Amino acid sequence: MAYLFRSVLLQSLSKTARPVWATMQRNMSSHNKETDEEFDQRWKAYFDRPAIDGWDIRQGINHMNRLDLIPEPDIIKACLKACRRANDHSLAVRYLEAIRYKSNTVSNQVWPWILQEIRPTLNELGVSIPEDLGYHKPELALKSVDDM
Repeated sequence: MAYLFRSVLLQSLSKTARPVWATMQRNMSSHNKETDEEFDQRWKAYFDRPAIDGWDIRQGINHMNRLDLIPEPDIIKACLKACRRANDHSLAVRYLEAIRYKSNTVSNQVWPWILQEIRPTLNELGVSIPEDLGYHKPELALKSVDDM
């Protein structure tokens, strides 16, 4: 009796049930790809918000620093203007320092180009670059063993 029940059950399952691999769907790449222009517009709109405060600016800067990219000069200008609206000169200088560090790891020609593009905004806002403040060289660093 148990044998008959098991064989009937197996026959009914084999006829009605489909293999699992035939019904599975993979939706790993179903999200929309963001174009470079949309990315730039999203970050410019983030920093151009009129009620942005220092915490939000830091959140945006930290998120942008975690990405594997160097922001476009328009995004940098929007961030510097947001720092000015929040009256936070030190945040603007530290942001420029982070961009200088990231760009120098790529090429020594990127930072001068970025600086050339954002110079009018820097002059308009009265923001200093790290080189003007002496932040490009460590003050209390010991001499490297390789240079001795």
